[in-house]
Amino acid sequence: MSVYFVVQEEVKDQAGLDAYMEAAKTSTLGRGRALVVDNDVAPVEGNWHGSRLVILELEDGASFTEWYNSPEYQNALPLRLAATDSRGALVKGLG
Repeated sequence: MSVYFVVQEEVKDQAGLDAYMEAAKTSTLGRGRALVVDNDVAPVEGNWHGSRLVILELEDGASFTEWYNSPEYQNALPLRLAATDSRGALVKGLG
């Protein structure tokens, strides 16, 4: 069953986020893919966090864990966390 890594971000340092995106290119999602990368989210309901939304689709939880814990991604991750105020969640797709 597919899983989705959903991240809401308030960007505090665009240059830092750009450095993260460059560094993150060295990691691989395997059979995963980016579905949404939107820097201008239009909130419709409730209190939305930030203006950036990213949704990644991965084959399953094991694929997510392999990617997220990979040395390549772990090297890039601190750059994103320093440049943004992020909220992230892993959610399951419909089976």
